[in-house]
Amino acid sequence: MPDKILILGGTSEGAAAARRLAASGVAVVTSFAGRTAAPPALPGQVRVGGFGGLAGLAGYLVAEGITRVIDATHPFAMAISQQARLACAELGLPLQRLERPLWTKHPGDRWHWADDPAMAARLAPGLGRRILLTVGIGSLAAFAKSGGPLYVVRLIAAPRRLPLRDYRIVLGRGPFPLVDELALMRAFRIDLLVTKASGGAATEAKIVAARQLGIPVLLIRRPT
Repeated sequence: MPDKILILGGTSEGAAAARRLAASGVAVVTSFAGRTAAPPALPGQVRVGGFGGLAGLAGYLVAEGITRVIDATHPFAMAISQQARLACAELGLPLQRLERPLWTKHPGDRWHWADDPAMAARLAPGLGRRILLTVGIGSLAAFAKSGGPLYVVRLIAAPRRLPLRDYRIVLGRGPFPLVDELALMRAFRIDLLVTKASGGAATEAKIVAARQLGIPVLLIRRPT
């Protein structure tokens, strides 16, 4: 049976893998969760939406004749990664994980760590008053209880409203070049960056910008 690979995508690493595999003649299906409007154009098949839990994913793998799964989801996408592990173990399919390397701390960097968004929300007001939040819309509710700072929230798509008291929304889809990150932080006079420790070169420019401007960074640890 020829290979047919399912890539659980949504990251630059997943897109790069799809292009490499398709170029080598392998049948590839890239799956996106569907949380943003339009997925990027990729070779092979593209599907959008959930699988319906573990049973739905296992059923899809059998029905589509998938021979291998590549988990290239975001480091914080815990649910689908766990489902992929369980489904592949159940069906005896090989599973690979494309894991982004963590960013490297440089001399002079002021990094603070939080175990989860709730802890980050508690720490942030004591570290800054004009805070750039790049944690994703699903983690913003934790910051609603921390009144006082101005939160500059970067999102891919505009929400109807946010559960924050004082905020500004900046829209954009990364990766963002360093010059843009520097301009954003200067324009809003940012004095703290709060972000998830997702790692990878595609999102490192904000870390470099904070370093160059002497801005502390509050990082939310990856789930184990």
